[in-house]
Amino acid sequence: MQQWLETALGQYVLEQEQRYFDRVVADIFGYNAAQIGFAGFDFLRNNRMPFKFVLGVEKGASASAHPAFLPIRSNSLDLVLLPHTLEFNSYPLQIFHEVQRVLIDEGRVIISGFNPFSLWGIRWRMTKSGMDFPWRGRFIDLSRVKDWLELLDFEIVAGQFGCYVPPFTGEKWLSRLRFMEAAGDRWWPVAGGVYFLQAVKHECGMHIIKPRWENPSVSKRRAAVVPQIGLGGER
Repeated sequence: MQQWLETALGQYVLEQEQRYFDRVVADIFGYNAAQIGFAGFDFLRNNRMPFKFVLGVEKGASASAHPAFLPIRSNSLDLVLLPHTLEFNSYPLQIFHEVQRVLIDEGRVIISGFNPFSLWGIRWRMTKSGMDFPWRGRFIDLSRVKDWLELLDFEIVAGQFGCYVPPFTGEKWLSRLRFMEAAGDRWWPVAGGVYFLQAVKHECGMHIIKPRWENPSVSKRRAAVVPQIGLGGER
């Protein structure tokens, strides 16, 4: 991964993602934030929470931990970033379960992923073999990610596509086609090579229905039986 990110194509992706994360995390407030994966890059740098850290198995992480088994107390984080974390792990749904567990109510998760329905996705289908990054990953359909989030009671609040330039390896073609980045959102908004998604955790509210218990100390008033006495002394 590190070697690929140092290439012209990797730098292009990193630039686009850093710009997005810098913009969106600046206005998210709280106390605790975690970035899971991409440990060599600080996507939380513009966030102002007092306690920020990076978890992962890569060099540079604050603590070594598998994304599907987070050593974090439940309901303790205000923000979690998942930069391409789902695509390079065998248990993406379990990662979402862990994120749902560690986030507080109304906590936020921000996800980035490679779009399989793009020019990047076409190249992934042609070269998804071996150990080359990022083509060895599992590009997950955005609609599936949304389904997983809704299943775990997350509300999707924002989303965006990026990286519209085709995945050429040479700097020459990447520079020539930079105009596609500006035109992408207008002309082919769902064809970006990378998607971003923001979601907020909601707790399912429970309304407990209690039975109306009778108070045994209060007796019910009942109609008394009045004897009928007829005229002339007859009973």
